[in-house]
Amino acid sequence: MPDPDATDEQLLVARDAASFELFYVRHVDAVLGFFARRTFDAEMAADLCAETFAAALTSRHRFRPGGPPATAWLFGIGSKKLADAQRRGYADMRARKRLGMERIELSDQDIARIERLGEGDETRALMERLPPEQRAAIAAHVIDERPYGEIANELHTSEAVVRKRVSRGLATMRRRMGVGR
Repeated sequence: MPDPDATDEQLLVARDAASFELFYVRHVDAVLGFFARRTFDAEMAADLCAETFAAALTSRHRFRPGGPPATAWLFGIGSKKLADAQRRGYADMRARKRLGMERIELSDQDIARIERLGEGDETRALMERLPPEQRAAIAAHVIDERPYGEIANELHTSEAVVRKRVSRGLATMRRRMGVGR
């Protein structure tokens, strides 16, 4: 049984199932909320969360204590999973399949809980009404604070295209909010 007061770094370095389970319990809601705010889809958020923790489990031997915090490492994995899903249009299930994990069927209660974790931002409804390209660009640049060049490389497009998507999306949101009239 791991020490409940152990740091996240200690839990990952321990490399036993119980320690990873405690790490998972500590961070599952934050990871679910992260994906729910970005995908606006509870089932995709749950899939991406499962993939993130599966990837973290299989690659925890690469985690290095003394470097970035364990949560930064975990959210780095999550960001890559989200980028993969956005680029291909579906959640990559390889890590889950490699571990032999079946897809979790979500109940209505589970979906409602995940959606609540993604709430808290009044712009959510405005974001949902944007075209997917603009929504993804705004999430990557404004919410995730990623540079335009990095987003452009990931999407295999120019930095100008990404800037335009962000600009148009934000202008549409401002107009719908009645700001700047």
